[in-house]
Amino acid sequence: MSDRLLRLPSVVETTGLSRRTIYRKMDCGEFPRSVQISANAVAWRQSDIDRWIENPLEWRGAA
Repeated sequence: MSDRLLRLPSVVETTGLSRRTIYRKMDCGEFPRSVQISANAVAWRQSDIDRWIENPLEWRGAA
């Protein structure tokens, strides 16, 4: 089963976080890392975002 890839607008809408907050939390290890999908584009695995939504305070330990 392949994991759906979400682009930034979908991640912002799904999580309710701003773009700036997403990248800040990624830098701190508190949000799932994006994956490079082309030279100029990144996406997030939906399963990672779903796990983060279930328990955002425990993400650091899961990563």
